Amino acid sequence: MKLKYLLLLPLLSLHSITNASSFVYVTDTVPIPMRSENIIQNNPSNLIKLLDSGTKLEILSTEKGWTKVKHDNTIGWMISRYLTSNVPAIVQLEELKRSSNNSQRSLSKQNERNKTLEKDIARLKKENAILSIQNGKLESEKKHIQDTYKNALKLEYKNKNLEAQVLQLTAKLQLLKNNNTIDQDSSSRNWFIVGALVLFFGFMIGFVIPKRTNNQRRF
Repeated sequence: MKLKYLLLLPLLSLHSITNASSFVYVTDTVPIPMRSENIIQNNPSNLIKLLDSGTKLEILSTEKGWTKVKHDNTIGWMISRYLTSNVPAIVQLEELKRSSNNSQRSLSKQNERNKTLEKDIARLKKENAILSIQNGKLESEKKHIQDTYKNALKLEYKNKNLEAQVLQLTAKLQLLKNNNTIDQDSSSRNWFIVGALVLFFGFMIGFVIPKRTNNQRRF
C-alpha cells in the first residue's frame, strides 16, 4: 500500500507541474531518454535521443507516469519521475557561473571606467591647480588695479584742490595787480598835483619877488 502511494507521488507532482507551468526540466545526474512512445522498447528501440540533466522541456500532455514533451522541435515521451518543475542544481550552477562571468566582465568594465575616471580626476585636479594659480594672479592684478584706481582718485582730488588753490591765488594776484594799478594811478595824480602846485608857486615867486624888488628900488 505504501509502495503504491509512493509511486503515485511523482504522478501527483507532475500533475501539479502541468497545472502550474508548461515547462519542466530533466532531473537526475545521467542523461534521460526521450522515446517515441510511452513504453520502453529495446528491440526495436523507440529511443529518440538522450537529454542531459537540466534540459528545459515544454509539456504537451501526461499519461500513466509518462509525459509528452517537446524539445528543439522534437516531440517524444519521457518518464515523469525524471522531470521536475524546480530548476536543477546543475542548471542553477550554470546560471550562477554565467552570472559570475557577467559580473566579472561588468567588474572588469567598471575597473576600466574607474581607471578612466581616475585619469580624468587627475587631469581635472591639475587643471584646477593651474586655474587656482591663474586666479591668484588675477586677484593680485585686480588688487593692484584697485589700488592704482584709488591712488588715481586721490591724485585727482589733490589736483582739483591744487587747481582751486591756483585759481584763488590767481584771483588774489589779479586783485593785487588791480590795487597796485589803482595806487600807481593815485600816486601819479598826486605827483601831478604836487608838480602843478610847485610850478604855480614857482611862477608866483618868480613874478612877485622881482616886482617887489623893483618897487623898493623906486622908493
